[in-house]
Amino acid sequence: MATLEPHQALQRVLLATLPGGLAMFWLFGWGVLINLLLATGCALLVDAGVQRLRGARGGDLSSLVSATLLALALPPYCPWWLCVAAVASGLLLGKHLYGGQRNPFNPAMVGYASMLVAFPQLMTHWPTTHGMDLLAGAQQVFGLHRDAPDAWAQATALDALRLNKSLTIDELFARNPAFGHVGGKGSEWVNLAFLAGGLWLLRQRVFSWHAPLGMLGSLFVISLLCWNGSGSDSHGSPLFHLLTGATLLGAFFIVTEPVSGPKSPRARLLFGVGVGLLTYLIRTWGGYPDGVAFAVLLMNLAVPALERLVAAKQPAVSL
Repeated sequence: MATLEPHQALQRVLLATLPGGLAMFWLFGWGVLINLLLATGCALLVDAGVQRLRGARGGDLSSLVSATLLALALPPYCPWWLCVAAVASGLLLGKHLYGGQRNPFNPAMVGYASMLVAFPQLMTHWPTTHGMDLLAGAQQVFGLHRDAPDAWAQATALDALRLNKSLTIDELFARNPAFGHVGGKGSEWVNLAFLAGGLWLLRQRVFSWHAPLGMLGSLFVISLLCWNGSGSDSHGSPLFHLLTGATLLGAFFIVTEPVSGPKSPRARLLFGVGVGLLTYLIRTWGGYPDGVAFAVLLMNLAVPALERLVAAKQPAVSL
């Protein structure tokens, strides 16, 4: 159970994104910082505009947290308008539409899923790990370049695995530059950095262990049960799924969002289990390479049912 005030908890969440953000900056370059500046600036403007329309004053850090998570989830060097549209749609449709305090859906995932549905090709256009310098990166983001640098982007490991028909897993790791040691190249280190930030948040008692353990545990179990070794029809090892894509960002920074998630510990555990299972199903048989966003939104719909299920199983107290 969290023991901090909401404002303090949000400050710690922002601080805990630093390891993952720095790992992404080291791997992908200035596009990560440009995304963060665009996203946080847009969040401040959206919040200020909504507050003015409502005639209210003040605000909270939740919009900055959502914008930061969105910036870290979006591909570095994506067009500037994609980042702005993701943040604006996430905050307006996912937060302010419901009054800003009782939103049933995770705002960051609303923005991410909206862009994934509307612009699927741009959302899977991730750079190679060498990144770009600041000038080239700014030109790419703002569309000022004439010719993009050669081979600056590639398919992600999850996308390559999903579309694979003939190569074994060993051949994919040997031939495809998107693959690293056990997961996606670069994403292994990014996920480990988010794991470090998430464990620090657990130690700070910002959230409980139930939702992260539920998600990671169910994703590990189902990927282990469906794992077919190195065959061409294999869907990847448990370590591959844990250290690729947005797994650990989702486990510690997305499924733990307190407003749209369950309130009781058992419901949080079931919520995390559902997100992990749906993430694997979407990655393996769905139309999108990484299913964290859709899994979270689908489980947001199930939160009232989970709370009722847990309440019904609570033993009656006799007086």
